[in-house]
Amino acid sequence: MTNSTTLHSSSLASDGRARDRVVRDEAGLVSTAPFEERAILVGVEIQNQPGLLALEDSLDELALLAKTAGVRPIARITQRLESPNPATLIGTGKVEELRLAVLEEQASVVIFDDELSPRQQRELERVLGEAVKVVDRTALILDIFARHARTREGAVQVELAQYEYRLPRLTRAWTHLARQAGGRAGGAAGGVGVRGPGETQLEVDRREIGRRIAFLKQQLAEISKHREHYRRQRRQSALPVIAVVGYTNAGKSTLLNAIADADVLAEDQLFATLDPTTRRVRLPSDRLALFSDTVGFIQKLPTMLVAAFRSTLEEVNSADLLLHVVDISHANMEEQIAAVEEILDDLGASAKPVVVALNKIDRLLLDDPEQRRRIDQALADNPRAVLISAATKANLDLLLAEIDRALRSRMAAIDVQIPYERGDLVAFLHEHGTVESVTHSESGTHLVGHLPIELLGRLAPYWTASEPAAEE
Repeated sequence: MTNSTTLHSSSLASDGRARDRVVRDEAGLVSTAPFEERAILVGVEIQNQPGLLALEDSLDELALLAKTAGVRPIARITQRLESPNPATLIGTGKVEELRLAVLEEQASVVIFDDELSPRQQRELERVLGEAVKVVDRTALILDIFARHARTREGAVQVELAQYEYRLPRLTRAWTHLARQAGGRAGGAAGGVGVRGPGETQLEVDRREIGRRIAFLKQQLAEISKHREHYRRQRRQSALPVIAVVGYTNAGKSTLLNAIADADVLAEDQLFATLDPTTRRVRLPSDRLALFSDTVGFIQKLPTMLVAAFRSTLEEVNSADLLLHVVDISHANMEEQIAAVEEILDDLGASAKPVVVALNKIDRLLLDDPEQRRRIDQALADNPRAVLISAATKANLDLLLAEIDRALRSRMAAIDVQIPYERGDLVAFLHEHGTVESVTHSESGTHLVGHLPIELLGRLAPYWTASEPAAEE
């Protein structure tokens, strides 16, 4: 592979591996550019175990994850197997091919698209050598989450997930003790100075991590209590809550910025934002609603991340409506929708009413027959779908109108006559409901509109002859 900047080795070990890596340009001069890790991506397709994405598409996504983590993918290795190798995931021939590719490409990282067991990771590290980091998709996502967590809650959630991932993978961290003849390295009769504290130290470390995990879980429990307190306050205020969900990089944060004049970080990369953000938005009916951004979903989302971010993802369960943001310009749109729906089902939120925002129409050619067919199919598959562009703010008024209509399902039509001395109830109805007409008479203010069903009791003494009726 020819590059304008290459990794030049000043000396080689007996196995041909560079002892020290110095970045030099084509003239042989040392480059002052920041060192960029070079990675080889490895993907496996198991027979009769199809993933949501095709193998190459999944590796494309892995490459984007790697770039988000500051790593440059330089090569790919793929294999189709009847069953995974319990020792190395890939076959022994592919392991050797990978070892040679690492040497040839001077890669410092190998990233597997599937989660490696602790045994598989240790064996691959043994073959590739200590100079090469072996990580899987889970570790890569954890690294990205750690980079992007900005609040205390996000930091605690990520740290917990990292510790739970690393706990069964501690062996390599203590190999220096084995080189010092720790544990059993010297044998039972190794003599004085040979037997050491290797295994003992490893167990101490496990206990320390166990205590840290327990502490972090306690911290998350406290955070969850605070979140539940805020949710109760929101329920009492009766403002409808819309949880913004979607595949990572679908444009959720950009959309929230556009409709709420918010300042949520929005970048064209995976998992740009982790910390939930809630903003008030005035709907076309003049009602206020709370829009809450959530962490982006992705296929093969690590289970420990779902567990760690449970308190954040509970925003989805407490919402009155889900706003599913879809990148309609993405080649794997259908698969991304399926991944989001699968995670929503795991969270127990699949029965929530949903409005679908088919985002990024500015990237499509609407007069192209194939793209037009794609749009028509997406609209047919999602009855409550609206074509929008969060970047150009196209059709956002139509989206808010559709959300307004969808929220009517939890509201009842009302017809009330409120005495003038109860102006507080008139203000209450304007804030928490919708008002279609207002007329004044000697006896008070006559209002026709809609109000959330759970708040009807406050206006019960002032109903007219027409009883409240739930919307269809």
